[in-house]
Amino acid sequence: MNHPRALLHLMRPHQWLKNSFVFVGVFFGHAWNNLTLVILTIVMAVAFSLLSSAIYIINDLSDRESDRNHPIKRHRPLAAGTVSIGIAIGLAAVLLVVSLGLGLWVSQAALLILLGYAFMNLAYSFRLKHVVLLDVFIIAAGFLLRILAGTVGVGIPPSQWLVLCSLMLTLFLGFAKRRAEIMTLQEGSVEHRRVLVYYSPILLDKMITVTAACVLMSYGLYTMSPETIRIHQTENLIYTLPLVMYAIFRYIFLLHHRGKGGEPSRDLMRDPHILISVAGWVVLTFWLIY
Repeated sequence: MNHPRALLHLMRPHQWLKNSFVFVGVFFGHAWNNLTLVILTIVMAVAFSLLSSAIYIINDLSDRESDRNHPIKRHRPLAAGTVSIGIAIGLAAVLLVVSLGLGLWVSQAALLILLGYAFMNLAYSFRLKHVVLLDVFIIAAGFLLRILAGTVGVGIPPSQWLVLCSLMLTLFLGFAKRRAEIMTLQEGSVEHRRVLVYYSPILLDKMITVTAACVLMSYGLYTMSPETIRIHQTENLIYTLPLVMYAIFRYIFLLHHRGKGGEPSRDLMRDPHILISVAGWVVLTFWLIY
């Protein structure tokens, strides 16, 4: 019990990929040449990683009984009994304190964003995750706070178009996650996550379709926006849209034909089609902008 590998598993480091949203402001704000802003953004990414791990631990403490009924989550350290409750609480407290300390070092705005993220996710863990639709919107709000941490938190003005696009993308992933949970758990879905009783495959497919369309539309409009063209000095960002479209459509394919989507961080990293699309988008965007 309490093996270092189990403690690392409890922190879910693979989920830290989500904190790459913190770098949106640096990437699209032409701030890579500002060493101070880059360092502050890296610190914020670390702070969010530690804070999200603390929240995951608290959530696992709350859900350890229901996780034992899940075919995959039953292997989590607390559900499996490989980490004691006392050690888990102590680790969460340390991660929380260090994270908030890093946020305070960056700026007061950064600290407030981290506190807002913590309170919102604690409310989600103990109550709001059972409220239909609001549960997915809270997940999306967490990503928006990451973007604000990497913009407002470090002194970079955020782009309204990118905030909108990020909101649509995270809602899309959130509804896809719920769809995957229903497909995976089938008859036992409600026992694991009570809110799933209010969702149906048809309803979620409609929401996935709407949010996917909004992602592509908002990103396309962002690339053609006069403000975007003025800031980046290029009209060619529209040519990155096919890569975004392919990644979105590939994800929907994985959801319906491969049973993926329950863990977006894992699925995005394991599918070569999505990896190549994302890498191609990053390289092409960087080349066009810089």
